[in-house]
Amino acid sequence: MTAKRWPSVLWIVRHGESAGNVARDVAAAAGAHRIDLTSRDVDVPLSPRGEDQAEALGRWFAQGQEDGRPEVLMASPYARAIATAKHFRGHGGCAEDTPICCDERLREKEFGILDGLTAPGIAAVLPDQAEFRRLLGKFYHRPPGGESWCDVILRLRSVMDTVSLHHGGQRVMIVAHQVVVLCLRYIIEGLNEADILAIDRQADVANCSITEYRFDPAMGQHGGLALARYNVTAPIEAANVPVTNAPEPIQGVRG
Repeated sequence: MTAKRWPSVLWIVRHGESAGNVARDVAAAAGAHRIDLTSRDVDVPLSPRGEDQAEALGRWFAQGQEDGRPEVLMASPYARAIATAKHFRGHGGCAEDTPICCDERLREKEFGILDGLTAPGIAAVLPDQAEFRRLLGKFYHRPPGGESWCDVILRLRSVMDTVSLHHGGQRVMIVAHQVVVLCLRYIIEGLNEADILAIDRQADVANCSITEYRFDPAMGQHGGLALARYNVTAPIEAANVPVTNAPEPIQGVRG
């Protein structure tokens, strides 16, 4: 018998609202050049509302609203993603003994010298980078010390190889960041630059939203993952918790 190559279900979830998302909104409203955070991006916690969102997602799965619960729980090593996974698991989203497999390849896009700057801040402090990004576009622009979307895609390709190798036939959930959700769509669906940027323009990925793929044996020689749902916020809405979708500024987002 041929080993199963893909998960039976793959859920990709953006972390709950973070303190960085809140601080970014405050900075944007004030027209500030920098987001008021003193910790490393990796250490930014969930906001209280983000905790509520993660708990609502866990209860949604615990109540049987999905076709089974995750058997594998993978997460970015950033504090906000780990906390989302823990709150999800703690409220019944998966079995209590399900380990949270932290994978550094799922981390947030690195912004280098632009980290912590708002869009107006980049234009004021680093106008050459603002112009360079305008010319190249967000997909290819790599700020000094940071990553482009292509760099993120490169590391995520190996994540999908790991999922394929070790989790065939299982129900897998990945908890990560907005750009990671989009870049995984790019990989899984075989999209191009124009495709993924069009999706990005339609709407921001909501905090704790569900993007779901299901195995389809009719896709290619070994089957494949077919998109079933994207950016679904029903679990948050059902719990009467506010839906948030902090957008990505030109760069320097804490997503």
